[in-house]
Amino acid sequence: MKQASEGKKLGFGLMRLPILDSADQKSIDFDQLELMVDTFLERGFTYFDTAYMYHDYESEIALREALVKRHPRDSFTVATKLPTMFLKQVEDMERIFNEQLEKTGVTYFDYYLLHNLDVARFATAERLGAFDFVLEKKAEGKARQVGFSFHDSAALLDEILTAHPEMDFVQLQLNYADWENESIQSRKCYEVAEKHGKPVIVMEPIKGGTLAELPARAGQLFKEYRPEASEASWAIRFAASHENVMMVLSGMSNQTQLLDNTSYMSDFEPLNAEEHKRIGQAVSIIREEIAVPCTACQYCVEGCPMGIQIPKVFALYNAEKQAKSQLFSVHQMYYNNLTKTSGKASACINCKKCEKSCPQHIEITKFLEDVVQVFEQ
Repeated sequence: MKQASEGKKLGFGLMRLPILDSADQKSIDFDQLELMVDTFLERGFTYFDTAYMYHDYESEIALREALVKRHPRDSFTVATKLPTMFLKQVEDMERIFNEQLEKTGVTYFDYYLLHNLDVARFATAERLGAFDFVLEKKAEGKARQVGFSFHDSAALLDEILTAHPEMDFVQLQLNYADWENESIQSRKCYEVAEKHGKPVIVMEPIKGGTLAELPARAGQLFKEYRPEASEASWAIRFAASHENVMMVLSGMSNQTQLLDNTSYMSDFEPLNAEEHKRIGQAVSIIREEIAVPCTACQYCVEGCPMGIQIPKVFALYNAEKQAKSQLFSVHQMYYNNLTKTSGKASACINCKKCEKSCPQHIEITKFLEDVVQVFEQ
């Protein structure tokens, strides 16, 4: 079996494939996709990541048609995911797994994940025995390595890995914009995985395209140092430069993006000190251009009678406003997870205690109304 691209850290994410009709996620441009797949393999990369519901349930089929039917099985690795959000009863797991084998056209998966664990889905996985299920598939040889993708707090990740040390790896959202974001907690989650000795597969390294189209001042910082390098390359190299990262997924939507990504990841060069410094400066610029100038000092939280985690809510709102066009809002997921255990923005009673304690003098109640419009409509 080919291991994860034999040391190459770039994976092909099949969530943002080229399409012929922007209003129809099933209208996959197979001519371009086949060219992309062939080029990816020719350049020595082998890791392909898909999931049950990507592209309106067509992504796994696209993988079969563009990859599995056209290339030897030992020339690539396949990762897909058990959709925990669709599990109602134990029997669902076997049914969906078999359906995925049929849709992808393979007899085994190199990497099989429990999809998108959070507080609620972790509880579902425990109730239905999903961890035992994927281990059974591993014992049967139908899943070579098993793990889970994750969008929640570092504390919950620690809880899951403590309860399930048998997992081989974790898949995390990790990028330089979210590295110190207290709602997404990229750094903290990475450190938890490192503590438990679990390799990390990175998703959203370019944050849905946001880090490929930077504010002009931030982009200039990068151009001055590496004139030939794309803005996306800085984001992917940031993720890949972490020692415990085994794979960085990129949802490539056209051949141009694929040629760019494979050009600098074919002979990967970790970031140097100057590049890390410039990324830090770019993050500061990005933050200056955000919608709500919250510094996350937490002064507003203690007195909130409705228990709204205001800085975390604003961090997600800012990230959503900066995001480019996406198939779905990952920040919506984080907001939903956060407000399961704290107050929603719509719970605000306009008492303005938060505004009296805010050292930045932010009109918090006004911005909370904007949050409601974005995340609760």
